[in-house]
Amino acid sequence: MKRLRQCIGLCLIALVIGGFGFDRWVARTTLPYLALETSKTVLDADGELLRAYAVADGRWRLPVTLDQVDPNYLQMLVTFEDKRFYTHNGVDPRAMLRAFWQAAWNGRIVSGGSTLTMQVARLLEAGETGKWSGKLRQFRLALALERQLSKDEILNLYLLLAPMGGNIEGVRAATLTYFGKEPNRLTPAESALLVALPQAPTSRRPDRYADAAQIARDRVLRRAAGAGILPEDEAIAAFRENVPDSRIRFAILAPHLSDRLLAADPATNIYHTTLDRDLQASIETLLQSAVKSQSDGVSAAMIIADHQTGAILASAGSSGFFDTRRRGFIDMTQAVRSPGSTLKPFIYGLAFENGLAHPETIIQDRPMQFGGYAPQNFDKSFRGAVHIRTALQLSLNIPAVAVLDAVGPAQFLDRLRRAGINPQLPPGGTPGLAIALGGIGLSLHDLVTLYAALARGGVPVTISPTNSQSGGNPVMLSGAAWQVADILADTPPPNTASLNRIAYKTGTSYGYRDAWAIGFDGQHVIGVWLGRPDGASVPGIQGLADAAPILFEAFSRLKELPTPLSPPPRSVLTVGNSQLPPPLQTFNARDDIDFVDLTRPEISFPPDGAEVDLGLSSGNTGALVIKLSNGTPPFNWIINGERIGDPGFERQTIWTTESGGFVTISVIDSLGRAAQAQVFLQ
Repeated sequence: MKRLRQCIGLCLIALVIGGFGFDRWVARTTLPYLALETSKTVLDADGELLRAYAVADGRWRLPVTLDQVDPNYLQMLVTFEDKRFYTHNGVDPRAMLRAFWQAAWNGRIVSGGSTLTMQVARLLEAGETGKWSGKLRQFRLALALERQLSKDEILNLYLLLAPMGGNIEGVRAATLTYFGKEPNRLTPAESALLVALPQAPTSRRPDRYADAAQIARDRVLRRAAGAGILPEDEAIAAFRENVPDSRIRFAILAPHLSDRLLAADPATNIYHTTLDRDLQASIETLLQSAVKSQSDGVSAAMIIADHQTGAILASAGSSGFFDTRRRGFIDMTQAVRSPGSTLKPFIYGLAFENGLAHPETIIQDRPMQFGGYAPQNFDKSFRGAVHIRTALQLSLNIPAVAVLDAVGPAQFLDRLRRAGINPQLPPGGTPGLAIALGGIGLSLHDLVTLYAALARGGVPVTISPTNSQSGGNPVMLSGAAWQVADILADTPPPNTASLNRIAYKTGTSYGYRDAWAIGFDGQHVIGVWLGRPDGASVPGIQGLADAAPILFEAFSRLKELPTPLSPPPRSVLTVGNSQLPPPLQTFNARDDIDFVDLTRPEISFPPDGAEVDLGLSSGNTGALVIKLSNGTPPFNWIINGERIGDPGFERQTIWTTESGGFVTISVIDSLGRAAQAQVFLQ
């Protein structure tokens, strides 16, 4: 009887208002704020959702427009909730009279008289429906809304505000939560559930009360079938469709990049990017899988870009955003680290451009000193005379330093800056020859930017997820860029790779802190980083062994097959060493390079300071292979002060042991010259 009295009271007040300036009463209505806060969203190139952020009060209210919603749902909504929505002025007199007489006849409220506009009015103000004063306010506000907004604008407000259970508001948030898809294509059963939910969002939440949700959904389906908007066969199929009984988490793809966009422009509500949602999801899964075989603390990062346009297609700052063991919250695409050997191609490219060398030029790989700097190769061995092509493919350190010494570190850094990057120099700020081997600070984003320019024939491009730009002074001339790309494309791929002819380079920073692999084809450039975000050493990690397989797997996941590299420019001289001009046949290091004795014995494996896993931790007997280069046989092998075996002419021996720890290896040749290495066995 209480609800009946309220209904009668509301009608009486409406009659009174009609006698005292109804139009003026409606016109003086104070409207609530209509520019609703919606969740900030990050979209891929096709408008697919990458990430959404809850609004300030923790609710999910995603932006949506009428043209983004299934028309069948809209038809079902209007039919069930307010079939005269497009003809009344905010209040449906027929519906209100019907509700009044039904209440009077039955002694209780049987059906409501609220229109969709009145529901929007209540939702805008979070008003009460159980009191006549609240109903009156909705009545007045609905009339005022209809005078200032179009029907489509009012319906759009409903699509944003309709309560869908818990902290879910609006049709788009609901379809993503319960169905895992956008609202543009819905089944009749899904549409009916979305129509039924706002009537009792707490008691009909499908993730908590699936049975109640199904009963309400089926009621809407029967009404839709009775109204003729749902064919009988489709209605039968809809009744059989299960109601979702759990919530689906909103997508959190490219979380680091999304956070950067939000921080850079917090006023924007919808962020449009060049990313590819499917590719982004694929590489995030790839990186999660890649680190499973690595020790705790090791993470991975990757950037994929279209170097023709500069558009970033995928960007993963870690192997898992929520993986605290691996510090997944740190964006390693932006972290400044040592690039290892990844800059060597640019050193040689500048030498090609300046006429100092050619890919077929012979260069010496032997011990050298540059003032007080004496670089060593990664494996601490020497190959003697090699072609520059081979020196780059094998990533030999000494030839790269010799060429940089001729080119000049300052000129080399200037060329890197032309790509739009800002290399971080060590304390003192003076570039030295060590930058050839990673003695400089760059990010993964910087390296991908550099290799994008190389792939474009030396023309720089700003890689970006939003607004790319190309042009400017070339990093190197097109002929030199092609020669470098040709060398890198002939570098043997990892054993696990299913693709060939990808121009790529790997790198390992000093102390095994960073492993890199950067590669490109005729369309895409991909960069991979592997290591610990805290900068700690990862013994044994290498660019070739650990990062390169991830790189090639990423190329295999692109939607297109690798695009061939461009043909050589006419200016490029593609001949063998013997056909080169005499000055280019042999690279001559600067006169101030001091040579040391090439004939002294050197332990090439294991290198000094290495950690070698022989499986001793399992109680097994391990066999250590020791290799020697240079020196005059026969050789005496000594381990921890004890000679093993008799003097021999072989440059390799095997020593078995059952215990690990530090071991000192010495070898003495027939002329009394010695070499020594200390390693750790485990």
